[in-house]
Amino acid sequence: MSPRLNYHALAPQSAKALAQFSQTAGGALDKRLKELVNLRISQINGCAFCIDMHWADLVKQGMEPRQLNALAGWREARRFFDDRHRAALQWAEAVNAIPHRAPGDADFEEVKRHFSDAEIAELTFSVAAIRAWNALNASFHMPVPEQPYVAG
Repeated sequence: MSPRLNYHALAPQSAKALAQFSQTAGGALDKRLKELVNLRISQINGCAFCIDMHWADLVKQGMEPRQLNALAGWREARRFFDDRHRAALQWAEAVNAIPHRAPGDADFEEVKRHFSDAEIAELTFSVAAIRAWNALNASFHMPVPEQPYVAG
């Protein structure tokens, strides 16, 4: 599949603004947790470019391949994901499911057990940012590069 268009070149100010938003969103969160959320949402949204990038970042951070392979099945892979990770992943998936499903009260209560209100806001902004990248890259068929893309 070849790219449909180079949205970075055609809308440089918008691309730059989204990049800045992505770097800022989730800033209060642990970097590994933010990247796990980015990878999981990218898996759900089918963005191969983002999956490759966030997987590579987590490997660079020293995350074990076995744990990364279990991310898609995090609900059953309790040995790799603690309650805080699980609450973040559940909230991120619920936010990502809008408009088909809104995050429920149970989702919110669970994430509140493990995160401050400010962290929940940051987590939700982070999901919004990765969703935007997923939409752009999947829509315009952004190819997976030879070497993993490094953000920033």
